[in-house]
Amino acid sequence: MAGASSPPNIANEKSKEVDIYRDTFIRYMGYSNEIGEAFRPLVPKSIVAASYGMAIGYVCTDTFDKSLRLQMTGASNRDVGILAGDVFSWQMMASVIIPGMVINRITWASRLMLSKAPGAILKTVPTLIGLASIPLIIHPIDSLVDRLMDETYRKKVR
Repeated sequence: MAGASSPPNIANEKSKEVDIYRDTFIRYMGYSNEIGEAFRPLVPKSIVAASYGMAIGYVCTDTFDKSLRLQMTGASNRDVGILAGDVFSWQMMASVIIPGMVINRITWASRLMLSKAPGAILKTVPTLIGLASIPLIIHPIDSLVDRLMDETYRKKVR
């Protein structure tokens, strides 16, 4: 979900250092709530809530890691706070809030359109549509959040 203007790699922007929260399989933890939303018709609400817990845990871990790395370079508390706000805000919008809402509505609309279908279809097809939608929504949402952050938070604090 990292876009072109997403929060920078703090260790060294010019290096080719791997950002484990953006460039490895750990990135998929940020998708857990979208998967939970897609499975909403099939699983208990507690499972969906747990998927949000996992995604928010991912966001907080990425925020803490990037903030700590910047702090270890001797950056001011202000700069660390600004970065933490940037990473947390970007990740919450791009990884949790917006995609969760979009997949929820896609799944809901699919169920509505299939309301006269037999029970098995009514439960499974909206889930499949929701899952299939995830790859299609990621980059547009990332770009939207990049523009939103560039025009608001990043303009005001930097």
